[in-house]
Amino acid sequence: MMLRRSLGALCAVWLWISPTLAADKPKELVVGITTFLSGPASVFGVPGKNAADLLIANLNAKGGILGVPLRAIFIDEGAGANQLMSEYRRVVLNEKAEVMLASISSTSCLALAPVAEDLEVPNILWDCSSPRIFEDNNYKYNVRTQAHTGAEMLAAALYLVKNKPDFKTVAGVNQDYAAGRDQWALFITALKSMKPDIQVVAELFPKFGAPDYSTEISRLQALRPDVIVNTSWGGDLDTFVQQAAARGVMTQATYVFPLGESSLERLGNAMPSGVIIGARGDHYFRHPKYMQDVDFQNFVKSYREKTHAYPIYPVFHMAQAISALTGAYEKASKANDVPWPSKEQLMAAFRDLKFRGLTSEISIREDNQGLEDQLIGTTLWSPEYGFAILDRMSIYPAKLVTPPMGQRSADWLAKIKPEMANDPSIETFAAQR
Repeated sequence: MMLRRSLGALCAVWLWISPTLAADKPKELVVGITTFLSGPASVFGVPGKNAADLLIANLNAKGGILGVPLRAIFIDEGAGANQLMSEYRRVVLNEKAEVMLASISSTSCLALAPVAEDLEVPNILWDCSSPRIFEDNNYKYNVRTQAHTGAEMLAAALYLVKNKPDFKTVAGVNQDYAAGRDQWALFITALKSMKPDIQVVAELFPKFGAPDYSTEISRLQALRPDVIVNTSWGGDLDTFVQQAAARGVMTQATYVFPLGESSLERLGNAMPSGVIIGARGDHYFRHPKYMQDVDFQNFVKSYREKTHAYPIYPVFHMAQAISALTGAYEKASKANDVPWPSKEQLMAAFRDLKFRGLTSEISIREDNQGLEDQLIGTTLWSPEYGFAILDRMSIYPAKLVTPPMGQRSADWLAKIKPEMANDPSIETFAAQR
């Protein structure tokens, strides 16, 4: 009898401490979301918040996730690193967030990913791009629902080599922080592997959030490189283009803005025709494959009615994060035959997950890295829209441009061949007028 009671007690204790058992179904799913709500990057971060508000409202109207409504708590990345870390912990520990979506800045992600591991909270890297997050770490509670910089920079380099092959000199103007330096290093590595004889005449790293680019623009005017690469985004890219346009240098070289899609509408006529633009995925409100897709067009219409602007790539990335979160909960519930999965079951479900945000299907590898197609195009001024749209678009499949699992992006990009620019899996499109 004593043995039976002891075994029963032991089983009860095991059941209580086992981390893989289903969790109690909550009355609401609290989701913490970090994004820029202030500062120059808010032109990029606020659209992400607007998308989350719209998408969560639509999801809740359909019953939420597994019948549980979502409630978002937003954290301002623009408040600074210390405040961001403090608020992240507060939302998890005090507000009882079950899932966190963080962040836009790669610096933020590099800082918060280990915090998520410490707190054992599922953390979706919803927009940041540094490949170092998973190349340098083996995280359990972090997952990225989009591509990283390696794929984004390679696609832009392939497009440049294919469409503007006769250049000899290149200059870089890139933000002085984690992603800016990663982006330039990977872009130029890919470019040199295809065109080893090119000359890099300048590598400029203005401060993140810099209000004045007169020094950099003067250098570019003096050097007159054939190609100028600027991987800035948000307010930084807007400011650079406006100041460069005012000084007449936007037409003196081939410009490559791998993250430029998000600035097109805001820049209006400051953005000329002929600039190579990336979309950090296949994200574009005039996506050539989805111009006739009813769901896609309905979202574009709803978003524009809510914000008076067209959706830009942080909007698409937010849609992917929420779609992946929904898919992972449903997959985990079904796989474990439970009404509400534990966080360990949830994280396991992200691996090999396939889902759609607003455009092409995305998959997540065993290392928790998302695989995402890349869209690159060339600007064409549009009187209809009052800003430049994308023409001569190419879509690069994720499998072509993503470094294989277990290989560092820089090492892999150093070995690619120029023939990749003509790979038959690359799709090309003209703008639909």
